[in-house]
Amino acid sequence: MTKTETRHITQGEYATGSKSEEMITTVLGSCVSACLWDPVARVGGMNHILLPGRVWEEQNSRGVSVNEMELLINAILKLGGDKSRLQAKLFGGARMISNFSDVGVRNGEFVLLFLKMEGIPCKGHSLGGEQARRIQFWPFSGRARQKLLGRQELPEETIPENLPISDTELELF
Repeated sequence: MTKTETRHITQGEYATGSKSEEMITTVLGSCVSACLWDPVARVGGMNHILLPGRVWEEQNSRGVSVNEMELLINAILKLGGDKSRLQAKLFGGARMISNFSDVGVRNGEFVLLFLKMEGIPCKGHSLGGEQARRIQFWPFSGRARQKLLGRQELPEETIPENLPISDTELELF
């Protein structure tokens, strides 16, 4: 049995992989992670995005986040991936502090719009809600697993259709 090589990323970071034993993890609140992979080349990666700044600094916020997405895509291409074959799974974007701006929703909307503009299909997502999530992603296979932290409920609108879900876990294959 091969030992899993685990890499943990935090805000503003990304990691890529191309081996079956590699796994990337992160913990998300209002941040969003895009898990991208090329199923033919069997390479992929995950980032951890938080829109910086305040509402009136929106233009700069988008520029920084676009850069974070582009860095991940370019790193996957360097491993042999092809942008035309990339697929995505998205996680995060929770509202962690009530009575505060909903940066989680903005993070999720940004990544969904970015993928649409770049022609990258989103194969599943779990965005929104009020819970933190622990995400595990295997870039070789594109498999992703979410473990909810804290409360045991996930709003129905954030559950991808036709995907298995237990009380606190969601796995996207």
